[in-house]
Amino acid sequence: MNLLLSPAEIGGLNLKNRVGMSPMCTYEVKKKDGIPTPFHFTHYGSKAIGQVGLVIIEATAVDPDGRITDYDLGLWSDDQIDQFKQLIDHIHSLGSKVGIQLSHAGRKAKHTKRPISSTDEPFNDSYQSPHNLSTQEVSEVIHAFKEAARRADQAGVDMIELHGAHGYLINQFLESATNNRTDHYGGSLENRFNLLKEIITETKSVISLPLWVRLSASAYLPESNQNSINNWQTVAKWLEDLDIRCLDISTGGVVNKKPNIDIREGYQVPFAEAIKRESSIDVATVGLMQSPELCEHVLKTNAADFILQGRALLRESNWPIHAAKVLGVDSINFYNDSYRRGFSI
Repeated sequence: MNLLLSPAEIGGLNLKNRVGMSPMCTYEVKKKDGIPTPFHFTHYGSKAIGQVGLVIIEATAVDPDGRITDYDLGLWSDDQIDQFKQLIDHIHSLGSKVGIQLSHAGRKAKHTKRPISSTDEPFNDSYQSPHNLSTQEVSEVIHAFKEAARRADQAGVDMIELHGAHGYLINQFLESATNNRTDHYGGSLENRFNLLKEIITETKSVISLPLWVRLSASAYLPESNQNSINNWQTVAKWLEDLDIRCLDISTGGVVNKKPNIDIREGYQVPFAEAIKRESSIDVATVGLMQSPELCEHVLKTNAADFILQGRALLRESNWPIHAAKVLGVDSINFYNDSYRRGFSI
């Protein structure tokens, strides 16, 4: 039986297949107001027409100073809800479930006048030195995530993913290399986990949607300077106890250093597999997964439960239909007969 293109319950959602659109920043909010534009309707709608089971809207800032750039989407104001609702309704009407990734860039916020972090060290020389948050200011960040989640729920998403990867604020707290605090949010792994834990707890107080978390399971630093895979397995168990429904496992982005590894198809799968091996929580994998055969193999060997596609979907919005052809699956749905004819020769 084919797994990639068969219906499945993943991360608290009933999905028509195991193909998701990874949240990828597009930097297309030219008015700098965080509100979706016609571009976003076309960009995400095309993936729904192409039969992606779950479309996850790109990193959406919980605070205007938490944007990666001024051209990011945002949900820091109730004024932004209506246009997000229209976008989400549009994607739903085309047949896909919809998620959204909520994020705060922390010290990697390029355009803010006062970036914040768990450290006072900048990401690199082209970034400003961040303000190391006070305990009270951490509470304000937690509240911002909570309110953004409430707005996303009002807009009609099916799930919410908290961005705890790629060196953004939550990840900055989780890694000792970027957390030099001595309070409740620094020091031990358990303390460094407190920001994410409290965001989850507060978010769950206002929504009942499935919550997912994206993690960077390696910073590509020496073992003594980063969380080990055993540390991340511990974090996964804590997240399972908090009823997180799926872990989206990526790597990198914590420090300004390129990984000294072979970047090849499926290079992040071993990290997802290690997390899955030590917990019963659903696990998604991402990163150069363009080969349908590789995706099917990963699922059948139980290395992961769900495949998130990034660049493959930027190249080919109909990637699930392409995958069906490669894997010899006849039961794939088409949006309409016109699209079916496009693949009939």
